[in-house]
Amino acid sequence: MGVDRDVVIVSNRGPVSFSEDDDGQLVAKRGAGGLVSGIGPLVADTNATWIAAAISDADRKAAGRGTVEADGFRARLLNIDPATYRLAYDDVSNQVLWFLHHGLYELPYEPIFGTEFRAAWGAYRRMNQAFASAVLNEAPNGAAVLVQDYHLALVGHDLAEHRPDLDAVHFSHTPFATPTWLRTLPDHVAAELLAGLCAFRACGFHTQRWADDFTACCREILALTPRTFVSPLPADADDLRRAATSAACDAAFAELSAVVGDRLVIGRSDRIELSKNLVRGFLAYDDLLDRHPEWQGQVVFVASVYPSRGGVPAYHRYQAEVEATVARVNERWGTDDWTPVILDTDDDYPRSVALLRRSDVLLINPIRDGLNLVAKEAALVNERDGVLCLSPEAGAWAELGDVALRVPPFDVAGTADVLDRALRMSPAARAHHAKRLRELVEARRPADWLAEQLAAAQ
Repeated sequence: MGVDRDVVIVSNRGPVSFSEDDDGQLVAKRGAGGLVSGIGPLVADTNATWIAAAISDADRKAAGRGTVEADGFRARLLNIDPATYRLAYDDVSNQVLWFLHHGLYELPYEPIFGTEFRAAWGAYRRMNQAFASAVLNEAPNGAAVLVQDYHLALVGHDLAEHRPDLDAVHFSHTPFATPTWLRTLPDHVAAELLAGLCAFRACGFHTQRWADDFTACCREILALTPRTFVSPLPADADDLRRAATSAACDAAFAELSAVVGDRLVIGRSDRIELSKNLVRGFLAYDDLLDRHPEWQGQVVFVASVYPSRGGVPAYHRYQAEVEATVARVNERWGTDDWTPVILDTDDDYPRSVALLRRSDVLLINPIRDGLNLVAKEAALVNERDGVLCLSPEAGAWAELGDVALRVPPFDVAGTADVLDRALRMSPAARAHHAKRLRELVEARRPADWLAEQLAAAQ
């Protein structure tokens, strides 16, 4: 697909990040994540501009040069005051909005919104205004502006007020809070958040369920019915298969195969993130080994998971609980020649892809997840007719639920039952399962997702 109009993409993290070499020269590196891998190749080497925050010191140095050409992208990095960015990113985006949209608060105890939150919300507003100002200055007349994710919910207001020529849409890569959850915000904050989103031409989501929750919030709190669209992000099959056949991935695959031998592998590849539900997954494996001792020594649970959101204390606590749970499972069941759980907490993309290739069963059991691209990626590269065990609380369930085995995310014993069923599937059933998953995943391409955003901007 060609992009036949001016496009501006706006996101917290950009398509490139920078570091400095020994001579102090800036070196660009392609950014990570589904957004960059999905639509990056479609807008690289075009006139599209990508506006993002400067995260590192080297990024801020690049920001001082204005719009930079790097790795095929026209990137405009914004040097936002570090204190403002920290409050907006850590205190509001990751400790409040993320928790609301994923239903993670323990409401008798949290949230508590005091004067500190008022200051943080002011920082969130200022960061959004900085992004809006950059769009106002950079966007060509009549451009399509594609704003990404919950960090930038307020940008639409300034764009609509000052540049009505722009066709701006917002896309949420998370779920959206229910009205009950959103009402935990201070009244003026909830209203400002929703009004900012309603100022866009349309708001997009990965599933109809998240769009419906957003609509319900707008109707109850603002008495408005927003324009929405649904467009699940596809996996980039070409990019993923290149990664799967790389020398680094082959080396990681050989290393993993040497460790697990001919045992069956239950795999998971995730961030260490509260909504991903890692602890219950390990507890379900513990229950599986307890109730089905025939699997002892025959199965290895390999988890390629890496730390996330270091600025949020709850994530440090959760990582400690993940590591402690794995230690207890290994201490309970491990033998001299069998480690039940192999926990890899390095952020190593080739190793993660190698695990997707090698897994006999893939466990994805989130509490609530906007999409979960891993569920799709595994279907494209797996070499063992792997069985997908998927929570219906993942957005990907809307596309893959007719094939995947349903994992009840809070039911540890039920999850163990699903793992047992997956491990016992016949070769013929596994082959049929894997074939249907591939067909579903390959039915959409990244170009479809970009086209649907552009169409919604009309």
